[in-house]
Amino acid sequence: MKTRATARLAVAWLTMFLVGTELFVFSPLLPVLAADYAVAASSAGLAVTVFSLAYTVSAPLIGYFSDRVGRRRILVGSLLAFSLANILTAEVGSFSSLLGVRLFAGVAAAGVSPSLYALVGAAAPSKHRATWLAIAVSGLLSSLAIGASAGGLLAALFGGAPLFLLLAGVSLGLVWPNRSAWASEPAPAATGVAPEAADRLSSAVLARRLVPMVVWSTGLYAVYTYLGTGLASSGLSPSQTAGAILVYGCGAIGGALVGGHASDRLGAKFTANASLAGLGSCLLLLALALDAGHLVVPFLAVSSSVAQLFFPAQQAGLATDFPQHRAAVLAWNNSALFLGISLGSLIGGEAIAMGGFATNLHIAAAMAFLGCVLNMILVPGRRCRRPSGKGERTGDARSSNPS
Repeated sequence: MKTRATARLAVAWLTMFLVGTELFVFSPLLPVLAADYAVAASSAGLAVTVFSLAYTVSAPLIGYFSDRVGRRRILVGSLLAFSLANILTAEVGSFSSLLGVRLFAGVAAAGVSPSLYALVGAAAPSKHRATWLAIAVSGLLSSLAIGASAGGLLAALFGGAPLFLLLAGVSLGLVWPNRSAWASEPAPAATGVAPEAADRLSSAVLARRLVPMVVWSTGLYAVYTYLGTGLASSGLSPSQTAGAILVYGCGAIGGALVGGHASDRLGAKFTANASLAGLGSCLLLLALALDAGHLVVPFLAVSSSVAQLFFPAQQAGLATDFPQHRAAVLAWNNSALFLGISLGSLIGGEAIAMGGFATNLHIAAAMAFLGCVLNMILVPGRRCRRPSGKGERTGDARSSNPS
């Protein structure tokens, strides 16, 4: 049993590492793409924009069908489509064709991530659900620190086409492990949430639960999108900036893993509140460190770690409260994440135009504190049930009625 659990987590980690590498590698590849297709660097960034928009729009629809036709089936089909999308990315000859292919890749990725998160959430023991989800998320975050930099180096040495063909091969190679790992798709586990609450998926309930995710990702990615620019403007050399971003990525991985463990031990809502309040405080301290020119990297690492406590807590809360709709709800959660990323890049750009990176940090900190307040108001708290009969589970309730 333990061996099977380890195999499932390993497959989930590798799959999310693949998806994240394919997404994040476009940042170091933008100069290469701009040269290959004879477009401005700002225009080359549209390859990332269309991917994100396609993911945001299609993830909820694919999640809806995933809950009905089978999450494993959607996951396998999406991995095959993801492989094809990368082959086409390597072969297209015009920039307009590239944008069309990236649109297709975004749809394929939208079928992979939420289905996999739902499968992990259903397979995990209820007392360790957040930890399992955090391990899967750490694959995505590891791609930010490792996969994107390695992919960028590979593309610089051999060009973009071999990189995308390699990603296509890895995607194809993960089809059979995922078919095997999820051969017996787990049924939703008992959660202690009232059945009528677990079965209800109204727009009002869902929107309320996703507001903290949008606010969190907006504040976080307002900073991350312009982190390299902000560090450089504060006097860090290119090598120091690269090292600081690597530390940031490593801090994010550690934070996600700690966040999963903390959510299982202390509750998802408490962990999310602590993350949002801590992130706001850390961003203010980071602004002071940049101004003083001391302790920038340590504060950056702490900020990243504290920020990533939130994501597994948010996922675990949703997976616990909506067991019958895990794929759909987690798909909407990912769409909220990408919506926040888009808003964050916009707000961060405006903040820097108004007053520089320090202003960006202060606005992002205010958003984190706002997210904490909203999370306390909108997300139901943990509630334990009293036993009413022999054999009834007593300690597994994670939240009150989420309606």
